[in-house]
Amino acid sequence: MKVRLFEIFTSVEGEGILYGTKTLFVRLAGCPFTCFYCDTKESLPLDSGNEYSIEEACRLIDSNLKNQTYKVNFTGGDPLIQHNAVAELAKYIQTKKIPTYLESSCFDSDRFNHVLPFFDIIKIEFKTKDSDFVDSKHYERLIENAMKCLKLSVASKKTTYIKIVVSSKTKLDDFKDLVNKIFQNISKHDVDGFIIQPTYGIAEPSLELLLNLYDVVYPYYIDVKVVPQLHKFIGAP
Repeated sequence: MKVRLFEIFTSVEGEGILYGTKTLFVRLAGCPFTCFYCDTKESLPLDSGNEYSIEEACRLIDSNLKNQTYKVNFTGGDPLIQHNAVAELAKYIQTKKIPTYLESSCFDSDRFNHVLPFFDIIKIEFKTKDSDFVDSKHYERLIENAMKCLKLSVASKKTTYIKIVVSSKTKLDDFKDLVNKIFQNISKHDVDGFIIQPTYGIAEPSLELLLNLYDVVYPYYIDVKVVPQLHKFIGAP
């Protein structure tokens, strides 16, 4: 089995409920989607990065893993593009007793279910209609898959949190519909966080919009947080 990796590096986690933690990032190559705010466009081509055997990739992880690393974050691209290889790498990390963390758009619930046993922390990302992730014709299918992934993660008792990236293009009514749909499928007690992440450097949302979006989530989940990308402010990769 082969895996195509774009890069492996240690940095400070800049997003989500575990921002600020020392993290080894394993960035997988390949993502066919088109979010307008993507900040890792260089890793999107399926032939970007370098190809390794699983054994070579494990040695590469070992050589980059630093002492007192809190977790290993599998990101991309999108890790589910190479789900079989990701499962093997995450299984290897688990033997080291270091938490494994999956950062994916959750576009395919079958692939997600395949890797789920090998991850401890799961970020379920729901895309807004304005993200340009997919065209409007396929948007509902995307949300359906992300919802299935959310329910699978919750049922597996993983540390699970929800993230939604928002921009100045985000429509309040669309956001309300999405949040309502999420909490029709799960309880507030099922998740460990709900993060609203504003875009940075492109179509940045106003404070007024962020507060309005916060107010949408709050009745469902009072611990909702607006969390920007910390690493952008401290100059970390």
